[in-house]
Amino acid sequence: MRSRRFLSKSQRARRSADSAFRDEYGFTTIGAVLALLIALSLLFSAAQIQRINSVAAQVQDVADAAALAAENEVAEYMTLVRVCDAVVLTMSLTGLTATGLGIAALCTPATAFASKPLIDAGKSILDARDAFSDKASEGLALLQKALPFLSAVNAASVAQANGQEGASYLALALLCPSTGEDADFESVEGTEEFLSDVDSSADKIQQAGERAEELAAESSKIKEEAFMRDCGAAPGYCMYERASTLAGVQGSNNPAYHSVDAWSFSVALERARNYYSARLAQEHPLNDSVEEEARSVLRKRFYQYAAQELDAGYVHEQDDSFEAYFPDLPRNTDEMRDTSLYTEQAYPVSVEGDKAVMHAWSGCPGMVGQVSYGSIQQMEQGDYPVCPQCELSAASLGKVAAASSSIENGFEYHYAAVADAAERYQQAMEELAPIARQVKDEAGALLDQCAELVGLSADVRIDAQPPGRFGVVVLAVCLEEMPSSAGFSNAFVSSSGALGARVALSSATLLADEADQQGDVISSILDGLDVPVVSGPLGIVLDCWAGLLKAYASGQSALDEALSHATDALPFASASGLGTWASSSFGSAVKSVGLEPAKLDALKPIVVNSAHVAGKDTSGFGAKLVAVKQEAIAHPSDSTSIFSSLVGAAETGLLTRVEGLADGMELAEIELFEGGPSFTIRIALPASLAQGAQDWVEGAANALRDLHASIVGVRAWE
Repeated sequence: MRSRRFLSKSQRARRSADSAFRDEYGFTTIGAVLALLIALSLLFSAAQIQRINSVAAQVQDVADAAALAAENEVAEYMTLVRVCDAVVLTMSLTGLTATGLGIAALCTPATAFASKPLIDAGKSILDARDAFSDKASEGLALLQKALPFLSAVNAASVAQANGQEGASYLALALLCPSTGEDADFESVEGTEEFLSDVDSSADKIQQAGERAEELAAESSKIKEEAFMRDCGAAPGYCMYERASTLAGVQGSNNPAYHSVDAWSFSVALERARNYYSARLAQEHPLNDSVEEEARSVLRKRFYQYAAQELDAGYVHEQDDSFEAYFPDLPRNTDEMRDTSLYTEQAYPVSVEGDKAVMHAWSGCPGMVGQVSYGSIQQMEQGDYPVCPQCELSAASLGKVAAASSSIENGFEYHYAAVADAAERYQQAMEELAPIARQVKDEAGALLDQCAELVGLSADVRIDAQPPGRFGVVVLAVCLEEMPSSAGFSNAFVSSSGALGARVALSSATLLADEADQQGDVISSILDGLDVPVVSGPLGIVLDCWAGLLKAYASGQSALDEALSHATDALPFASASGLGTWASSSFGSAVKSVGLEPAKLDALKPIVVNSAHVAGKDTSGFGAKLVAVKQEAIAHPSDSTSIFSSLVGAAETGLLTRVEGLADGMELAEIELFEGGPSFTIRIALPASLAQGAQDWVEGAANALRDLHASIVGVRAWE
């Protein structure tokens, strides 16, 4: 029998209490409620912490935005530097290009009218470049002095714009370094000497060019005459038509040319050779009469003589020289007596009684035995009787070419005209050659000098070292207190207390971003330029400058294109070819410059660690910032002193940069030449900012000092 155990009253009470929190499965209602309450408390506490951190982090976002805004002013300054660089470079190139074109224009009368305006415009543009460089240097220096203030104002403006829902932000920005190096424009040595050389040589080149053109025009006229006599008059009478009709010479042995530019004297010489070779091969009596037999023999003697003589002919022609020899063919008896036809012993002599008789050929019916051979000269000197059959005499041989040399239906008539033209053409070219060389030597030296200066100008670029080139440091603060439970009231977290002032430090620097149509960006800054409509040489200069300016980023290709357009606008082609030579020589010399495109990578501000910026700054502020940050890392409990230490340095740096800041500043003014386009590069500042600059800087610094005092309880005077 099992015994029964009885509990005391106190034991029963304890068992009843334990059963409220646990049962045999480990779960009770009260336990679940407590676990849920604890979990909710932890959840709301974590959310409150996250909310506090989020609110506190907002000031860091504002500081980052203010730093980017401050450094963006430096980026815009660099854009202005590139605008000035573009203007100086393109004005240098345009001035030199205009002068070079003016030199080339001196070489031929067709373009001489444009020479003086082009050279004068080139000088004016180079003078305007120097004036612009001086003004731009002053303007950029003034802007550099204002950059720290502009950056600070931009940072403060962004900070203020971010204020919302009762939050008000202040930001104080300081560029590192706070000072810059002046962006000076280097001058190109040798420009003055070059312009002086142009002045002293211009008249001589122009006079020589005019005389060369006269001689070239004369020689061109002579060549045109020869061309017409050779083949240009076809299908009318000419060497080409006569060779085809009289000798049946065709194809490549008798070519036809339709332009004197493609034709040369060598064509006529070769045509004559082919013609006499064909006539010699084809010659035969036209009938069986003794007279015709004799005439055929004499014609063959003439064709053979002509073919032999033409074999000694030549034509040596180059761009600047001409030498030719067209053998003269006898056109009558007197001229025949001056040739080998008169002295050659090619005629048989027979003796009839006590008289020696000379015959045209050995087959003459009057031939009675043959004793020897003689010449026409011997026949005349020995008083030979004339053969009654063949009737050989000096006159009969002289008549062979007389008729065809005297009338236009004869080949010799046109050949003689071409031979005479070749002689006159050579004389004109011999007189032209030294004058053309003089033009090329003097103008070529100036054009080479000009191209050299173009290359030197292309190498002169602005190396800007402005304030803030390393970056900017920004101190941002939100002074308004915020109740800790604002917008988040609950029973799990205490609602007492408030979120105090929040402070953040940020930095930004510039990073190069690959340019994308940046040339158009720079050109758009100058889109307001009012370019007057100008014709003639000055219009060519304006078009050249506009092409160079808008294509600033294209380098050599832009220079070549602008020069090509300018060259095409002038009638350089002429009889002497000196204008074409000069423009081509100048273009080739300029192409060898190898102008590199400008570096137009976009500069964009990015947020970085302030130590990276301050580490590059050798000024007192940069060194102090690095030291304070290192101390804050070593002693976190004293980190609030970073603001007390830095505010004074930032305030001092800003106030020293504000002095001399006007309502705005004129960076530079451009006027290419009198009557040409002009415009001003100007930086405008709101009057209120310029006038209240010092008050704003001091107010921002005092606000930061008050913040430090609210944290540590002591106002630190510096």
